[in-house]
Amino acid sequence: MSKARSVAKSAALDKHINFMGQRKLTAVLSGVLIIVSLVSLGTRGLNFGIDFTGGVLLEAAYPEAANLSEIRADLQANDFAAAQVQNFGNVRDVLIRVLPIDGVNNSQLGEQILNVLQAGDPGVELRRVEFVGPQVGEELTEQGGLAMLFALLMILAYIMFRFQWKFAVGSVAALVHDVIITLGVFSVLQLPFDLSVLAAVLAVIGYSLNDTIVVFDRIRENFREIHQGTAEEIMNGSINQMLSRTFVTSFTTLLVLMALVFLGGESVNGFAIALIVGVIVGTYSSVFTASACALALDVTPQDLMPPEVVDPEIDNLP
Repeated sequence: MSKARSVAKSAALDKHINFMGQRKLTAVLSGVLIIVSLVSLGTRGLNFGIDFTGGVLLEAAYPEAANLSEIRADLQANDFAAAQVQNFGNVRDVLIRVLPIDGVNNSQLGEQILNVLQAGDPGVELRRVEFVGPQVGEELTEQGGLAMLFALLMILAYIMFRFQWKFAVGSVAALVHDVIITLGVFSVLQLPFDLSVLAAVLAVIGYSLNDTIVVFDRIRENFREIHQGTAEEIMNGSINQMLSRTFVTSFTTLLVLMALVFLGGESVNGFAIALIVGVIVGTYSSVFTASACALALDVTPQDLMPPEVVDPEIDNLP
């Protein structure tokens, strides 16, 4: 019965797209994207927001719907060109983030911004002003980096326990690949990088890991039940079996994220863009990078076979 099942499963893997056959080409593509990302991160860096650099956060309420374009123009005309302006809650509330300016006290900076706003519309009311010191920004940068590193180490330990060390290396390589490219996109395009984007990057790690585990689980199942074909052929078939599930999950997730980009407003724009990049890159890495890395480490069906249980009473028989 098990032999018939194995033959049936083997036949089910015959029709497939040769993903693993393209692993050299995709490795070159991934290498180019990673190099571009690292060069940009090393030369241009990230466009850190007020959460990391320190500065002033000011919330103002307008009597009517606020014209964000006019507010930006007024601030730019008064030497606040780098100010970030967005709606907060509704069209009348405005949130303004201003990076620190050399020689200007944060409290004076808040007063100057309010004067600019009231010059354009005397009915503007100040709701709140928050000052973020550079020391807090440095701590957030350090803690954010440690959070990603800790997440990757815990994932490495989990995959080693759940599957096998070759798969663990492949999954962590895919996650590092996803994080670097996502950060690289923000560096190349100089998109604002704040705490919401950092949260999105951590969410990308979880999303990509989930996709990778689903594929690895099917690979392990087929390794144990199919005794025909090479490791590459079985892994190819396993990826193809999960392809429709991966595509549907990624597509529906992207639909929601696109709605956030176009309808969610500027407050969630960076978060949604980071997740869009992460979902696309994470799906790609789950199909190509993770499995290809495990295959490069010469993973075999024997690596995932359950250990044989030896009965000591049988061994003692004459």
